Amino acid sequence: MSREAHNKLIKFYLYTGLGFILLYSFGEFFEYRETIVRRVINSIFLVSYLTALHYMLFEQILPLFRWPCKNNQRPFFFLFVIILFYTFGLYGWRQLWIQLGVYIDYTPNLSFLKGVVIHAQFSIATIIFFAIVRNVYNNIQLREKYHKLRIEKKEAELNYLKSQTNPHFLFNTLNNIYSLARDKSELAPESILRLSKILRFMLYEAGGVSIAIGDELKIITDYIALEKLRYDDSLLVTLNTDIENSKQPLPPLLLIPLVENAFKHGASETRNDPFVDINLNVKQMQLLFTVKNSVEDTTPVQELKENIGLSNLRKQLALLYNDYDLSVGQDKSVFASTLRINLASNV
Repeated sequence: MSREAHNKLIKFYLYTGLGFILLYSFGEFFEYRETIVRRVINSIFLVSYLTALHYMLFEQILPLFRWPCKNNQRPFFFLFVIILFYTFGLYGWRQLWIQLGVYIDYTPNLSFLKGVVIHAQFSIATIIFFAIVRNVYNNIQLREKYHKLRIEKKEAELNYLKSQTNPHFLFNTLNNIYSLARDKSELAPESILRLSKILRFMLYEAGGVSIAIGDELKIITDYIALEKLRYDDSLLVTLNTDIENSKQPLPPLLLIPLVENAFKHGASETRNDPFVDINLNVKQMQLLFTVKNSVEDTTPVQELKENIGLSNLRKQLALLYNDYDLSVGQDKSVFASTLRINLASNV
């Protein structure tokens, strides 16, 4: 057990002991109002002793009975010893402070055996109280640990998906630059410059949990400008936005796969009148992102086989939001992707 966890456990027993004193004193208040202060002091001495015993019982002795138990005699011996401390020991602890003049004895005529029995009953009551509180505490700790593990698992899965998506995105972009360089195009230097801008964004701004949706839009704009370098004026690209709050947080690079898909599998494979139409609407925590692109009329309409970008996007959405919808489909010469997200449903 780490030092931090041990200190946390010590605090739990101290707070539980304090809670028992308050609860016990509250019950005594209605019967012994005149002497309640002195009785509370008495309870502090008794419960402080029992709290130390409870820590030993629950944290040191009872765990020895867990299977497999290599030495069966040892845990039973310790259990017997602590029972003596709970009975005769508690009565002796009381007598010690009575002799020192700190503990006030309100039952001076109590016999030894009867005193031991009464204090054993008091020990049992505190054991039951501590056991209940400890069980509740352990359940809370387990739920917190489970929740933490779920968050860590989710972050690991998201990082894994990003580690797949980002290289895939860069690979396609480098292919575009390669085609310009192979043709000795004068636009190759500009394309490299725009790629470096996108890389800078991915390295220094896209590593966090979220970014402003305005920044996400900037990277989309830069990517569109980079892609347009490959085409002549025949490619028509439109980008329409209606954003209520440009600082609205959004997971970084969440929208780019749909834009990339439109260029790579749409505009680049269309011979006549290629186009890409992008619309982003964000109002009242509702995001609607629609991307349409041209496809060849001769392309048969068939069941869509999603690429890495779209497949990873679906997985990321499932990890990030409870309320979303991503639909893709082809209608004759138009391929459309529609993403709807309730941004308030962030997991």
